[in-house]
Amino acid sequence: MPHAFPTPVRASTGARQSSIREANLALATRTVLASPTPLSRAGVAAATGMTRATAARLVDELVAGGILAEQEQEAAQGRGRPARPLAAGGAIAAVGLQAGVTFLAGRVVGLSGDVLAERREPGDFRDSDPGPVLERLDALAADLVARVPSGTRLVGAGLALPGIVSADTGTLLVAPNLGWSDVRPADLMTRTARAGLSLRVGNEADLAARAVAEASPGRPGPWPDFVYLSGEIGLGGAAVLDGSVLAGRHGWAGEIGHVCVDPDGPPCRCGSTGCLEQYAGRGALLAAAGLPVDHPLTDLADRAGAGDPAAERALDRAARALGIALAGAVNILDIPVVLLGGHLADVADRLLPPLREHLRRRVLSGRWVTPRVEACPAGPAPGAAGAALLELAGVVADPARWLR
Repeated sequence: MPHAFPTPVRASTGARQSSIREANLALATRTVLASPTPLSRAGVAAATGMTRATAARLVDELVAGGILAEQEQEAAQGRGRPARPLAAGGAIAAVGLQAGVTFLAGRVVGLSGDVLAERREPGDFRDSDPGPVLERLDALAADLVARVPSGTRLVGAGLALPGIVSADTGTLLVAPNLGWSDVRPADLMTRTARAGLSLRVGNEADLAARAVAEASPGRPGPWPDFVYLSGEIGLGGAAVLDGSVLAGRHGWAGEIGHVCVDPDGPPCRCGSTGCLEQYAGRGALLAAAGLPVDHPLTDLADRAGAGDPAAERALDRAARALGIALAGAVNILDIPVVLLGGHLADVADRLLPPLREHLRRRVLSGRWVTPRVEACPAGPAPGAAGAALLELAGVVADPARWLR
């Protein structure tokens, strides 16, 4: 589908000249980054409706400020100078961090989408003291910052956590599987602060979904609308509509792991009973199969494929619970795609057939449009990737702020 771009802001709107410039700089940046093929200055003008002179002037500013970069010249076609294709600048990046139940991770992502540095450390942080864990993550972040190429501007840092976050105060309100509550990470990560990086805290599943929704900063991914399931020990989720994560009034939407699929089911660490997490979380899957919590899930799928009855029951139980919860989400939101990320991607081959059948029967519109369900392996720390992308989104939305 062709990309549709908004029209440029013009002086006749009554806006101040500076506001017009800022809006059109953002428009030019979005147009270049979102284009599936590289655009020249003339291409920016054609795509946005700006005059060639205006587009050229804005692009010159963005190139001089490092937001955009010129690529090798194309061969001349007919008269005139050859066009210079444009791309994201290579000297702007952001830091994304993730504190999981079984690992700590960080990634530095450039405005081009390239990973400039990354690191992942395993651990067991269930019922841990947040202070030492976040100090360790802070040291990991400092190592990543030290490895960033000279001349790169870091525009911010984000932290993905598996719990409910107050974005306004930067406070993790509760993370049941970590055993943390009322924690403000910025107060404990002093090296990050000394590096001049403000720390934005977000929900892990929301940020992982952002990493799926954006192929690279400013460029949409293949699915504009989807439900994303993410998990490690527990199970999180996010709904994405028209490329944006559905946050809800308080920023807490998407907690599908704590949707009740059986009121008489087992107790959950969140305080409720029968939550989806108690059937489809990593720990619940392995426990139902009689396996230790650190056992590889790929082996669970192999056991089920070989006819192990305990493994088969665990996966069938999870597929049924997922079908109940996801059918409710699809019926309410009319979202056509479900993506299984995190640990669910490791057993997707075994989960997908029964899950698709549950959705076919339970989704009201399934007779006409059956929801598409796919595995979505998103790398070792998708929450960290999404946290970096969220910081870079601020550059795309307001490049004037970052011009030298």
